Amino acid sequence: MSNRQLKKVILSLLLIGITVFAADNKYDMRVAYGRADAKNFGDIIIGKTAPSNYHTHLVNIMGGYRLAHNFFHFPFDIYAQAGLSKFLENGYNKDVYENTIALKGYYKFNFLHNQIRFGAAEGASYVYGTLEVEKEDATINHGHISHYLNYIELSFDFDVGKLMRYKPFYGTFAGVYLHHRSGIFGLINNVRRGGSNFICYYVEKNF
Repeated sequence: MSNRQLKKVILSLLLIGITVFAADNKYDMRVAYGRADAKNFGDIIIGKTAPSNYHTHLVNIMGGYRLAHNFFHFPFDIYAQAGLSKFLENGYNKDVYENTIALKGYYKFNFLHNQIRFGAAEGASYVYGTLEVEKEDATINHGHISHYLNYIELSFDFDVGKLMRYKPFYGTFAGVYLHHRSGIFGLINNVRRGGSNFICYYVEKNF
């Protein structure tokens, strides 16, 4: 690992650490792995997916600090989150690191003695390089690429501990999320059609 890469990792871990341990409150930590998808955001939401030709994969670690619990007496929690991702380019390009910061809300409900959560996050993403999937998308659509883009995350998970009826694992969630970078139709750096989507699987622990 080069000195530059090491600095990126240290900065990312500091951001995660500040987010997680900033106050005496509950926090969470997530690890995830996923792949790039060739479909756009709208298609993926309705279930239309297709692996990218570049087979780019993502590994991610994310820390979160809970800002609100049962917001306004609704089953809705709000977290501040910071994360580090590494995009594995499989030889098409050098692997690329990413930092993300976001606010994320979780809507919770109980089903069959388990807790189910739907999550949505809005924030910012910065990549230290250029992803091949974003370069391809910009070329096809005559668009632009940018290191800094808007970040959106949608997730669905369930409590593994409650499913297993094993109390030490309560608050351990397994699920799937969509990792989305875009320019919000040109609002950010004139990126109208570029960006990327990754479908990821994760385990997250609340403390």
